[in-house]
Amino acid sequence: MAQAAAKQDTFLWEGKDNKGQTVKGEVTGQSIALVKANLRRQGINPKKVKKKPKPLFGGGGKVKAADISIFSRQLATMMSSGVPLVQAFDIIGRGHENPAMQKLLLGVKADIESGSNLSEALAKHPYHFDDLFCNLVRAGEHAGILDDILDKIALYKEKTEAIKGKIKKAMFYPTAVIVVAFLITAILMLFVIPEFENLFSGFGADLPALTKFVVNMSEIFQQYWWAIFGGIIGGVYALIQAKKRSKKFNVFLDKVLIKMPILGPILNKAAIARYARTLATMFAAGVPLVEAMESVAGAVGNVVYGNAVLRMRDEVATGTQLNVAMKSANLFPNMVIQMTAIGEEAGSMDTMLSKVADFYEEEVDNAVDSLSSLLEPIIMVFLGVLIGGLVIAMYLPIFQMGKVVGG
Repeated sequence: MAQAAAKQDTFLWEGKDNKGQTVKGEVTGQSIALVKANLRRQGINPKKVKKKPKPLFGGGGKVKAADISIFSRQLATMMSSGVPLVQAFDIIGRGHENPAMQKLLLGVKADIESGSNLSEALAKHPYHFDDLFCNLVRAGEHAGILDDILDKIALYKEKTEAIKGKIKKAMFYPTAVIVVAFLITAILMLFVIPEFENLFSGFGADLPALTKFVVNMSEIFQQYWWAIFGGIIGGVYALIQAKKRSKKFNVFLDKVLIKMPILGPILNKAAIARYARTLATMFAAGVPLVEAMESVAGAVGNVVYGNAVLRMRDEVATGTQLNVAMKSANLFPNMVIQMTAIGEEAGSMDTMLSKVADFYEEEVDNAVDSLSSLLEPIIMVFLGVLIGGLVIAMYLPIFQMGKVVGG
């Protein structure tokens, strides 16, 4: 594992170049002394170097996975066009709209200028460039095909981000509807139904059973609203913390999710797509199978599949064929196992796994679109029954009073 990098700061500098002309700019580094040393190596005599002041009201944002994906494609394009590595980082870094990403890239550039390889410079930022990314870059450097590997990394990042986007889309829609439905119900319970309750108190007649139930629920909500909201917020917070800290909880949660009737098949297909795409990319870069599978385990996005890949790695390390290890994991469809076996026999594992990844990525795409089409009428019915039921419950006594008056 790479060690975390020393803190990088942005410095403003001013100096004179070899022609005696005044030049200025900004650079990322660990200290003023190191920045001055780097400037002198570039033929610049630094006169002033100071730390760049931070914005008054925070700012700077954060580096997102999408930023890394876009950067991978930009770097691959520049390298294949013959742009030198340091210059490519300078162009991409200074042109980036996200200050946090700009700082990250200029920091990597400074490390490269100090004599580090690209893989070493990236490994100093493990939160943004994981073992998989660094291993692929290292393999490209050793084989002398860095531009080709960067192109494969860019494609891999684009595909995996697309899959993540599809999964988020599948989970966001019903979650958002449930949240909106709860908020609407809470507003009715706290503010609307009490007004009707005051109106009903003057009727002097028994209320319908449905109305009584809703009124009682409203009274409970008014009395314990703080406990209801607190319980929900606390439960969500506890769930997030358990997912971050507890490996056992993650295993339990992922087991439950992949067995759910509608969402489960999508998550299974997404995990298989990520497994095939990652392993195909590692194979194409020339990374040995056993070493590749360790990176694959962390990239599948599901603890159940990740643990299975680690067990498969141990079996492969003892001489078992990959397709046999996959079969014993009891998680992969027969089609995937057979295509892997064909790839092993023909010596074209990366090609066959890429085809598997393409197929399952399309399957996820179609499944999410189908899920959205299926959920729309279900959600409409759910909201109609919930809100309509509350409204009907409030108007039932009024309808009854109208019948009595009319009679």
